[in-house]
Amino acid sequence: MSRILAIDYGKVRTGLAETDPYQIIASALDTVLTKDLIPYIKAYLAKEDVGDIVIGLPMRAHGVPGEIEEDIQKLIKYLNKNYPEIRIHREDESYTSIRASEVIFAAGIKKKKRRDKALIDKVSATLILQQFMANNPK
Repeated sequence: MSRILAIDYGKVRTGLAETDPYQIIASALDTVLTKDLIPYIKAYLAKEDVGDIVIGLPMRAHGVPGEIEEDIQKLIKYLNKNYPEIRIHREDESYTSIRASEVIFAAGIKKKKRRDKALIDKVSATLILQQFMANNPK
């Protein structure tokens, strides 16, 4: 089987999560500067077998996509063009940053580390991936 890669796209930083090859467990992978995202994805896809990519869908009130959606569409276009064999999915990312902060707090992470936005980003990506897996059981 192949992995699923999840992306919590941000203006400055992007959180990433992945499944194991059997798509049973979702784990935080990394946080990268968004300007370095494409090279990171290229390197990751060169070494890992990925069948699906899940990208967070930022929604505002009243069901309107967030302002970052335009940048996400550019990423999707790049992925579709360069990796046509990988299926691209979207998953609502509403409140994932808040939920990520709650998960980090519940895990007993020290206050200084809880403020680390990079940690919040990759935990958010993990939550997006878990939600996708729950909504799309094998």
